[in-house]
Amino acid sequence: MSAPIVFFDIAGPDTAKLRNFYGENFGWSIDATNGITTSALKGTLRQDPAETLIYLGVPDIDAALKKIVVTGGSVEMQRTVVPDVVTLALFKDPAGNRIGLVEFPPETAVT
Repeated sequence: MSAPIVFFDIAGPDTAKLRNFYGENFGWSIDATNGITTSALKGTLRQDPAETLIYLGVPDIDAALKKIVVTGGSVEMQRTVVPDVVTLALFKDPAGNRIGLVEFPPETAVT
């Protein structure tokens, strides 16, 4: 089974400007904590240097990170548990793109 995109975040120095931009141009509902709800996916805005991250859902982050390293990627952040919120990790692909992983049980995957 392929790994679905399950979350995204968009960073920039001015989240108010980003909130307005994405709301006006794409009709996204963005709440006061910068949580984004689109018709198909959830995301967030964060105040950081400009970057866009997608998060892929995998059943086992540790196994995914091992395979990523073997195939030319690198681990940016090991498996991290945010209690009652999410289990995530970050990696870089061979081109240097940062991508996130979210532990996503197979029974919740969209087919």
